[in-house]
Amino acid sequence: MSLQANDFELFDVPAQFVQDRAQLDARWKALQREAHPDRFAAEGAAAQRVAMQWSVRINEAYQRLKDPLKRAAYLCELRGAPVQAENNTAMPAAFLMQQMEWRETLDDTESAEGLENLADEVAAEQQRVLQELARWLDVDKDPAQAVGQVRALMFIERFTQEVNAKLDQLT
Repeated sequence: MSLQANDFELFDVPAQFVQDRAQLDARWKALQREAHPDRFAAEGAAAQRVAMQWSVRINEAYQRLKDPLKRAAYLCELRGAPVQAENNTAMPAAFLMQQMEWRETLDDTESAEGLENLADEVAAEQQRVLQELARWLDVDKDPAQAVGQVRALMFIERFTQEVNAKLDQLT
């Protein structure tokens, strides 16, 4: 295995959006056991440095693969359609309208029940977007279409944090 292998190759899992989290967790533990620097203590400092590089690489890959947003963005990039969220904020008009409605609801809601209802609505949309990502990336193999859904998921995750922060203030 090479340090330059992509995350899916490193973890020996299919290069697809839908992943088995238990399988990822088990593979991460196995890879970390193999690469742990303590296993190379008798081989000297150079071997320990290489083991440390492997350990860092394994952790980085695990962080990308276990997180649906990071995994989707990574797949888009691997397939030639980088998300470029900092340069490209284009979103469908319907999603922009939804964002504005959610934002108004967040600003106007002062009850925990109202915020919980908003959180439920946003969570349902998040599940819909995740299903769309699975379709675009795994079934249709269309990373260019998936990019828009990745940007939508980025917004949803940030907005969910805002809703939760306001909910925490009220409770």
